[in-house]
Amino acid sequence: MLDSDATPIRLTLVAEDPLARGALSRALSEQGGDLRVMASGTQAEVESSSPETPPDVVLWDVGLHPTGSGGQLDAPDLGAPVLALVPDEAAGEGALSAGARGLLFRDVAPAPLLAALRAVARGLTVFDPALAALRATPRASATTSTPEGLTPREREVLTLLAEGLSNKAIAERLDISEHTAKFHVNAVLTKLGVQRRTEAVVRAARLGLVTI
Repeated sequence: MLDSDATPIRLTLVAEDPLARGALSRALSEQGGDLRVMASGTQAEVESSSPETPPDVVLWDVGLHPTGSGGQLDAPDLGAPVLALVPDEAAGEGALSAGARGLLFRDVAPAPLLAALRAVARGLTVFDPALAALRATPRASATTSTPEGLTPREREVLTLLAEGLSNKAIAERLDISEHTAKFHVNAVLTKLGVQRRTEAVVRAARLGLVTI
């Protein structure tokens, strides 16, 4: 657990609009405190950089008119929980389905934004009151998750686990850091309710998620 008095919270800021990135970075820096912006850029830029140590939290501005592959939003895959800034409820639903742990409107004030980032970095979920209903809404369009709630990246990792690959081999296959690969493996084990990699593969096979 992070201690805001001792350990800085490492943040990666993701936004396609450079003006939005600059405004968010300035707003957060003016708040001071325990937050450190480690990286900032477009989603493609930050995902391709693959830092050895992942951030504690990702701030993702989806933009005014968010689009994604096949009409689906894709959350930044940086091995850390994501807080999404969205323009409306429809974008919020897309960001939540893509794996965001928190949803706030894009015009959120700096102080509550900083508090939300701290909470998400500690594993909590944060929703603007006007978006809270999305948390309880069933996600029937399961194009972005499996029956066990796995994200697309976690599904890829599960498939590679079924092939018997190590964390290092998974990292090389997916072109991510070994630390990030370990993060995804642990997430898969948690979501499948198991403690060992072999147990994850067996359970996934029984659910029809992989073939062994």
